Amino acid sequence: MRRRASFRLSSLLVLAVCLAGCMGSSSSAPAGSQAPGAAGSAQPSVPTGESASAVNETISSDSEIVFATGDLQVLRMNMEEPATLDPTFAEDTVSGAVIRAIFDGLTRLDEAGNPINSIASDMKVSDDKTTYTFALRDATWSNGDPVTAHDFEFAWKHALDPKTGSQAAYQFYSLKNAQAFAAGKAARDDVGVKALDDKTLQVVLEHPMPFFPTLVSFLMPINKNVAESNPDWAKDPKTLVGNGPFKLDTWEHKNKLVLVKNDTYWERDVVKLERIEFSMISDANTELAMFENGDLDWAGGPISSLPVDAVEPLRREGKLVAKPKATSYYIRFNAERPPFTNAKIRKAFAYAINRKEIADNIGQAGQTPLMGITPITASLKPDGFFADNQPEEARRLLAEGMKELGISRLPRISYLYNTNDRNRAIAEALQAVWKKQLGVDVKLVNKETKVYLDDQEQGNFEIARSSWTADYNDPVNFLQKFIEKYSSSNITRWHNPVYTELIKKSYRETAEQKRRQILLEAEALLMEEMPLTGIFSDVNAWVQSEKVKGVRVDSLSKIDFKWAYKE
Repeated sequence: MRRRASFRLSSLLVLAVCLAGCMGSSSSAPAGSQAPGAAGSAQPSVPTGESASAVNETISSDSEIVFATGDLQVLRMNMEEPATLDPTFAEDTVSGAVIRAIFDGLTRLDEAGNPINSIASDMKVSDDKTTYTFALRDATWSNGDPVTAHDFEFAWKHALDPKTGSQAAYQFYSLKNAQAFAAGKAARDDVGVKALDDKTLQVVLEHPMPFFPTLVSFLMPINKNVAESNPDWAKDPKTLVGNGPFKLDTWEHKNKLVLVKNDTYWERDVVKLERIEFSMISDANTELAMFENGDLDWAGGPISSLPVDAVEPLRREGKLVAKPKATSYYIRFNAERPPFTNAKIRKAFAYAINRKEIADNIGQAGQTPLMGITPITASLKPDGFFADNQPEEARRLLAEGMKELGISRLPRISYLYNTNDRNRAIAEALQAVWKKQLGVDVKLVNKETKVYLDDQEQGNFEIARSSWTADYNDPVNFLQKFIEKYSSSNITRWHNPVYTELIKKSYRETAEQKRRQILLEAEALLMEEMPLTGIFSDVNAWVQSEKVKGVRVDSLSKIDFKWAYKE
């Protein structure tokens, strides 16, 4: 049967050549493995190369699968401008998606979101589950340099270095002494990551962390020599050096970004796409129209969004793909800016919201109202910590809070959000409900993601739209964000030492039921003081061409193009 498959491929090639001669040129299956095994034992390497060839081996006489060739192996998508392509600084979903394509970590995630070996060919875990030893496979950077354990050590410590000023440093806080180093209270050599030699990386954790093999799939290396010689290395396709399945070819800011297959990638035979072309169109209606006209192969999540009014019709037509994800969509109050210095006023704004109405009428894809911070995939209390839509209680709390502050009028209040059709619709719904139920005028402030993130970091807001997608699907990944008053993961400027101690206590607790009870107590305290309030537990929703296969969107909302192809 392989002859028939070869004939069809050859026919496509001939047709492509003929079309090129007549019209001129134009440009316009999954591997996997089990998760790492028991502590103290060597882990099996991932047979991803074999799996790719198996896709070709399984083409049968009744199969219609045909791998397109040449320019046909181009995936066309849309996204907003990435905030950065340097893993040191990346926090947002869009940046993370592109970085995942041009870099490769110790592990990657399979279709179920489980970690499988990638740059690491082997992993051993100590009996106390705090020390991981990774053996690295032979791999090269896109400039031909070998990928070494020193590149991982350098990248992780560079992100933590207070001189670097990375807002994403918290991603590495599970490493021993990492947070102390980031705060200037420990030396660089004290951090629990060390290259024992070129091919061996040892990682020591502050406490046992069952989800660490998942977390390291996001903790990328960077080329030490390149980064040290040029601080702006990640801003230009000519200087950006990666080790992933693709490399950066073109970056025309606010216009387009193009990735091409990386021929130096260690598993390049698995990669079928030759190019990924990203448009940067901010209007969701235009994006969907381009998809319907055949100018895009994908529209919507997880790196873009669909028009709010289109979600329900697409669902009825059977075109919508919707998948739950470990994401909380919530809003944060700036606890250092009046009137949100007062907990009762924060709770008043939270209780006035009708979350079900927002989920049903704006989300429309299966979102679940969220009366806590942990999403439904990691929830400690699925029914929530308070009732949804309590306007009378909200008005009572607002009056009491204003009396406690000694004010008869509220100061100017703004709501900060980043550009997105759904974000805008939710902002307008919140603005309307706060006006109707509380008599409060809230100004909406819309900014592009990079500026929006900067404003949050600097505390330039009263209320801000936020969302958090888990690095690993456990409630502590959401709750530990708020243990420090001044950190890029908190933003609210709220702090409670009792809360901080509860989170740290959960780190030390090895009995799972007791650990979850401690975390439940912490989330209850967070909801009592309300520096933030949930809107809904989110889902990914998108439409894609029937020709697109093998794109992985896992439960953590990470998208991976490594195994993608077009029929």
